[in-house]
Amino acid sequence: MLEKKIKLKNSISLNVSYTEVTNEKPYLLLLHFSGGTSAIWNGVVPHLQEDFNLIIPDLRGHGKSDRPVSGYHIDDLAGDLHLLLMEFKVTRCHVVGSSMGAEVGLSLAATHPQLIESLVCEGALTNEFGEYGLMDGNDFEIKQEKERLRSQLTERKEIVFPNREEFVHHYKNPLEKQGLWNDYFHIFIESCMEETSDGRFVHFYKNYVRNEYMDSYWDMMFEKYYKQIFCPVLFMPSEADWSNSKIKQNLHYFSGFLESFEITLLDQSLHAYVWMQMPEKAAATVKEFLEKQLQKV
Repeated sequence: MLEKKIKLKNSISLNVSYTEVTNEKPYLLLLHFSGGTSAIWNGVVPHLQEDFNLIIPDLRGHGKSDRPVSGYHIDDLAGDLHLLLMEFKVTRCHVVGSSMGAEVGLSLAATHPQLIESLVCEGALTNEFGEYGLMDGNDFEIKQEKERLRSQLTERKEIVFPNREEFVHHYKNPLEKQGLWNDYFHIFIESCMEETSDGRFVHFYKNYVRNEYMDSYWDMMFEKYYKQIFCPVLFMPSEADWSNSKIKQNLHYFSGFLESFEITLLDQSLHAYVWMQMPEKAAATVKEFLEKQLQKV
């Protein structure tokens, strides 16, 4: 994989990992979850790079990419990606998105339907609030819940670690307790480290980035996006997603706007973490779906 920082026409610079471009191969854009980096795809890349030109950015506010003071609505992130694809001279591509990455991919497909050939959504399966959300209360109840959640966001403190080892150990512990820790999680956690001027280490994901994204996410109505896309969609709910009756109901509602879609569940899969938890199975699921779309061309 190659890696470079690309300055877009909107002056935002994105750090991007990518494969050598081969004209015979279709393009595939891989989009990480909120608080993630391009490193979440390390276990997936070997299974896809022979058949696709891969473009794997750190999204705005993430990893080694720029972190402006604002602009973290999924539409802002999708706008960056449109400019990024222009830099690569891409006219058609497929997209795989994890959690927030799925939301951004959905926005990109809605605003540039001529660009996106297919979309894999491991996310954007339900709204947070409203008739097609996890909470369907009255306006007052929803307002109260949002205020409670905003208050929780302000409680997040930036932890400063004296060295790399303690940074990794801190984030390794809960993953190890869940039986998830492996080399792919290790690579990801290391990609989240940022060294301070005094030689200590912090997580790159800043509160102002997270807070603005979450605040806009709570108002999201994904049906508005699904109504505007025309490409085939593969939904990849986690096991917990699929066992939630509200998410399942909302997903069926969203999929009703699509001309073509599939739903695939990987046993024991975890939301967002599935790409590091079981990269070979996740990549095989994506590849099978993409091959069907390529056969239609």
